[in-house]
Amino acid sequence: MSLTQTPDPTHAMDLVAVSPGRWVTVAGPEWSNPGGGLWGGYAIGLCIRVLEAEPEAVGEALSLTLTYAAGLRAGDLDVRTRRLRQGGSVGVWEVELRPAGSDQVGVHAIVTLARRPTTPGFAFAQMPDAPDPQSLPSPIVPGASRHYGASAFERRTLDETYPPRATGNSRTLAWVRSRSGPLDKAMLGMVTDNSAPRAMYALGPTIMTTTLTLTAYLHATVEELAAVGDDFILVECEGRVGGGGASDERSNYWSRDGKLLATSEQLAWYRPLRAQTPE
Repeated sequence: MSLTQTPDPTHAMDLVAVSPGRWVTVAGPEWSNPGGGLWGGYAIGLCIRVLEAEPEAVGEALSLTLTYAAGLRAGDLDVRTRRLRQGGSVGVWEVELRPAGSDQVGVHAIVTLARRPTTPGFAFAQMPDAPDPQSLPSPIVPGASRHYGASAFERRTLDETYPPRATGNSRTLAWVRSRSGPLDKAMLGMVTDNSAPRAMYALGPTIMTTTLTLTAYLHATVEELAAVGDDFILVECEGRVGGGGASDERSNYWSRDGKLLATSEQLAWYRPLRAQTPE
């Protein structure tokens, strides 16, 4: 079965159930990076959206670990869901994203869902100081309008140009907000892949890079995200080490009032760009 309608400009992820644990959707070109592959954050959002639609899933998304096994391109996709375990409060699901009609898995995800109990809260982490987002420009960067979900999220920062330069310091702060409605679980997951690869801050734009694995921990409850609404959240991102083709990064995601909404860890693959041979 195929969906042929054109995705609307609100970046909706329309899913059609075709049988138990089987869904189809269309990934529109607005979710693509300039190289043609789908932005990794789209896969995160889609995995959350399909489990929100899954009638047997219980609770809200608490954590995800995605493996980007093969590139996916815009167009018809098959989505498969499978419950691995359901306890009293916590359930574990598997999600696979594939090109329509293919046995080739593009993205594999393990998603933990939970009924969130009322418990005493605590926090050791502290939000870093950052300028008010309204005091920062909302730049239009030629050639970057479709990098890392830029068509879905507005990003304001003084710390970045695109492509990033080799500054020797990988830490960046950026205010980000959705262009298509209030923040929810899927969009919070998606924004964990909104930052440029950290290897670029060491080596500059002379490399190509792609995500191998990404784990996102979605600490915020549905109610806490509703309180954020369509406001900015602060993205704090840094890399630690790279070598042998692999580099890492970690990120924190803060509400304006200092609530830690999510954290993430990512491992990326990188290599020098191939030199263009003159014709």
